[in-house]
Amino acid sequence: METKLSVNINKIATIRNARGGNTPNVVQASIDCERFGAQGITVHPRPDERHITTQDTYDLSKVVTTEYNIEGYPDERYMNLIAELKPAQATLVPDPPHVLTSNAGWDTETHLENLRNIITEIKKHGVRTSIFVDTNLKNIEYAAKTGVDRIELYTGPYAEQYPINREKAIAPYVAAANLAHELGLGINAGHDLSLENLAYFKEKIPYLAEVSIGHALISDALYLGLENTIQLYLKRLI
Repeated sequence: METKLSVNINKIATIRNARGGNTPNVVQASIDCERFGAQGITVHPRPDERHITTQDTYDLSKVVTTEYNIEGYPDERYMNLIAELKPAQATLVPDPPHVLTSNAGWDTETHLENLRNIITEIKKHGVRTSIFVDTNLKNIEYAAKTGVDRIELYTGPYAEQYPINREKAIAPYVAAANLAHELGLGINAGHDLSLENLAYFKEKIPYLAEVSIGHALISDALYLGLENTIQLYLKRLI
């Protein structure tokens, strides 16, 4: 199965915002990522606009020609963005605005009804839905009950354990992916995936539709160049 690479360009915006102005140019970076082979662009417009701004989401919607994925906590602001921009995918994350980065999945049992209502609303706009989850099988079972199209497996624990014992690190993800597939869910993954650990993850996880990678990829690009880096990540997904 082909696994698509969606480049999260939040870090491009972080560098720009540190100085003000429009360098580096987030829109041009997105265009270049696609030109260099990326099959999707991911952003996470947080309310404090510490990286991707609301205006960025609108500007990018005009130029992304692959798959535009907007991540976020589904508050009123986020829901309005999805309704107006109608990206290819809306990825729902549970973290409130003050959290530095998404570092946990949804408790889908507790939030079942709320997630079900949110997903129903998003689907009215023809947008594919995804829920950020960990490998807890109960959370995957309840994710399926929300009517979501896909889950995104939170791969932070995998990346942390990979250098120590990669077989142990991958085991819960294999079980989670198998269950998700049995339940009719598509499977995405993201968080701390890198050139070091991506190929093994791809090899062991069946039915992997998409990976979303930002921090490691943009960091690698500082040394290797953006075009070369994207090509290296794509090779890990073959």
